[in-house]
Amino acid sequence: MKTILTSLALGLALGFPARAESNHPIHGGATEHATTLSEGVVRKVDKAQGKLTLKHGPLENLDMPGMTMVFRVQDTRWLDQVKPGDAIRFRADRTSGTFIVTTLEVVKP
Repeated sequence: MKTILTSLALGLALGFPARAESNHPIHGGATEHATTLSEGVVRKVDKAQGKLTLKHGPLENLDMPGMTMVFRVQDTRWLDQVKPGDAIRFRADRTSGTFIVTTLEVVKP
């Protein structure tokens, strides 16, 4: 009986690393989806409040359709790098009910 339990424990322990690797981005797991950027256009920059108003396409990670809305920014220095009319690619996350831009790239014409 002890041999059976030892073999079972060893078999389970050896099987777990293979499952953990299935989320690797090369395999199309959850990590790849988490890095998807959305497209948008800056409508307003509010440096005093640390916010951007963006007209954006669908935000897949938030299961949100395209619309125009206000976001806080993770890094307020980004507000000096954009102006109304700029096309951007970004990622937004929801933290404690607040939508925050966590990644921002200005699309060069």
